[in-house]
Amino acid sequence: MKKLLVIDDDLTLIRLLRQSLEKAGYEVRGAAGGIEGLREMYSFQPDLVILDVMMPGLDGWETCTRIREVSDVPIIMLTAKDAEADKVRGFQLGVDDYVTKPFSLAEFTARVNAVLNRARKTAGAKKPRIYSSGGLVIDVDGCRVTLDAKPVDLTPTEFRLLCALADAGGKVVSNETLLGKVWGTAYSGEIGYIKRYIWYLRHKVEKDPQNPEYVLTERGFGYRLNLD
Repeated sequence: MKKLLVIDDDLTLIRLLRQSLEKAGYEVRGAAGGIEGLREMYSFQPDLVILDVMMPGLDGWETCTRIREVSDVPIIMLTAKDAEADKVRGFQLGVDDYVTKPFSLAEFTARVNAVLNRARKTAGAKKPRIYSSGGLVIDVDGCRVTLDAKPVDLTPTEFRLLCALADAGGKVVSNETLLGKVWGTAYSGEIGYIKRYIWYLRHKVEKDPQNPEYVLTERGFGYRLNLD
């Protein structure tokens, strides 16, 4: 049974999520704030964290930052803050999904399933895969990326996206295929996720993000990784 940790100062919402997610077969524990949530992280060892942004004391942004310092556990941000800048900030901190309130419990459960399935597939990949192009080296099994022999710090989602491109062997990967491989089938049509993370990747692996030599756009088709 997968374990979920809900960090939110709204106790009524915690209760509703617990009821819905327990019916779906999950073990759910709640924490009424960031400090308590961090304590539960260490004691409960969840498989996924559901994190609110607006909380007194330690807010969701800082809580997420502290979690990412020690863990790659999947994180879904659940918040009333729906501005584009807030979503971008969440993804830059390394969250795996960003859901705004109000929301459907059925859809939210589907998103939890999708995030956990992606995490399982990433953890279960056992084929020895190392790709290189110029100074860029992607060690899939070792979960390492280097550029000119220097380590590149990628979030779990950025790493999955880079691996999905590398596994294509230099061929073009369509937007829908990338969405399915990196985010799951529940995200069909969410092209904005890909554009945002391609931008993040280029600013980490390209010498000149405006003129990329590794992560290339094939207009009207998708993206490919230059493995020449």
